[in-house]
Amino acid sequence: MVNYIWIFLILIGIFFSLLTGNFDTINNSILTNGKEGFDIVISILPIIVLWTGIMKIAEDSGLLKKFANFVQPILSRLFPTVPKDNPALGYIASNIAANMMGLGSAATPFGLKAMKELQKINKEKDTASVAMITFLVLNTAGVTIVPTTVLALRIAHNSANPSEIIIPGVIATFCSSLGGLLLDYFIRRRNK
Repeated sequence: MVNYIWIFLILIGIFFSLLTGNFDTINNSILTNGKEGFDIVISILPIIVLWTGIMKIAEDSGLLKKFANFVQPILSRLFPTVPKDNPALGYIASNIAANMMGLGSAATPFGLKAMKELQKINKEKDTASVAMITFLVLNTAGVTIVPTTVLALRIAHNSANPSEIIIPGVIATFCSSLGGLLLDYFIRRRNK
């Protein structure tokens, strides 16, 4: 569905530029934006590779497992239907840790594994379980302490102070996480 929306928006832009006689703008955008996109990817790639490597080392060394054990009491309260020894909780903790470091690309595999484990204990296979919905809310609105990708983009665009977004980002993501989890809790209680 999202693909159709993007195609629709692109076609509207092209149609509008033809209608207003700005076809040169479309040509210039097509030719220059590809290079800009490539340059951005090249500039943020080292930072993403570095943090993904650090997350892999943390996973292999057992640090993520220790983090999972540390947040186990909180996760047990957020996911009461998931057994305490279920591997989904470890994947959820790893996903949270990666998201806290601003590494959505590193968090994705953990999120997919968590959903797979949650699906195994789901009684209704064609419907998302309460634990799956709560995890989706937590993953989408998760607290980010170090927004690695945004920092890399700000550095790539020569920001005067690229790290000035860290504190507002932590506050905003904390509020979104808290709001999302409270809304999830109230909807879950109302539907019982």
